[in-house]
Amino acid sequence: MEHFFINFFHHTGFYLGDYRNFIMLFIGVIFIYLGIAKKYEPLLLIPIGFGILVGNIPLFQGIGVGIYEDNSVLHYIYFGVTKGVFPPLIFLGIGAMTDFSTLLARPLLVLLGAAAQAGIFITFLGALALGFHPHEAASIGIIGGADGPTAIFLTAKLAPKLIGPIAVAAYSYMALVPVIQPPIMKLLTTRKERLIRMEEPRKVTKREKMIFPIVVFLLCAFLSPAALPLLGMLCFGNVLKESGVTERLAETARTSLIDIVTILLGLTVGASTQADIFLTSESVEIFFLGALSFAVATAAGVIFAKIMNLFLNKHKINPLIGAAGVSAVPDSARVVQVVGQAEDPTNFLLMHAMAPNISGVIGSAVAAGVLWSFMS
Repeated sequence: MEHFFINFFHHTGFYLGDYRNFIMLFIGVIFIYLGIAKKYEPLLLIPIGFGILVGNIPLFQGIGVGIYEDNSVLHYIYFGVTKGVFPPLIFLGIGAMTDFSTLLARPLLVLLGAAAQAGIFITFLGALALGFHPHEAASIGIIGGADGPTAIFLTAKLAPKLIGPIAVAAYSYMALVPVIQPPIMKLLTTRKERLIRMEEPRKVTKREKMIFPIVVFLLCAFLSPAALPLLGMLCFGNVLKESGVTERLAETARTSLIDIVTILLGLTVGASTQADIFLTSESVEIFFLGALSFAVATAAGVIFAKIMNLFLNKHKINPLIGAAGVSAVPDSARVVQVVGQAEDPTNFLLMHAMAPNISGVIGSAVAAGVLWSFMS
């Protein structure tokens, strides 16, 4: 009987676990806390946080439960991450809930979304300087786009072994947009610039909104064919929304479908942070580079808006909206609104910030396609 209890104890997590498991379990609890108590991207942080708990329960190999065991249920669900299935489906949902009106009303603001992608390429060079393989450096750089699905999609193609740390870093920084961006925005702008009021956007016709996703898809797909799965689904979702005859499909894409995929993606990405694989010096470097990438992307958008103002005699751009060029939709646009209203409660910047925010989504997908093409 004593031998039975000893044998049973040796198969429990209390015996099999080491300090690394408990570190990751603590991180998982922190993610859940931030999602619930602080409301930092709860739809992302809570699934990822609980996934971290699931992935770091100590197990003995061969039981067929762990996410890295070929015959486990989690491994089958994780297939959607490792093969890049989930990200395009999320882009379909984003397209079905996106209104391109603000972008069409003032196309010049597209440049701010493009400028913010500087964070991707600067971090790519930084990762190369730290000794990462070019495929890994490209995957790390895309964190600067602040677009979790795009980061996962590119990493699945170029550096699958880094999906865990890159995905967690990308989603962590997306969730911490309200913490990371405001200090950078205030540092790079004067109060006079933060008080700039922008002109009311013109009214966009239904025909324009219907034509736009088709034109964007064709132009971007020819420019960067490797971005086809992401851009194709984004624009297809928007066509469903704007056509006026496929409302049922659009409603499903922006509600049930994107919610289901977000649950599965968040849980399995969290579970992939198995302590013995995740807690490495590489992961620490990735988190450092991810923070640098996000900061550079935010700064690039703000600075480029200031440069554009040098050439605009009237209808100046409030430089704060340049920070929305990162594609954390719609959180970075909301941050612009909050920072702007802290200076002037009657200044509404949200609608203007959505233009670079949406163009940032397109820009990060194109950047991912360009990097994938070069690496291939």
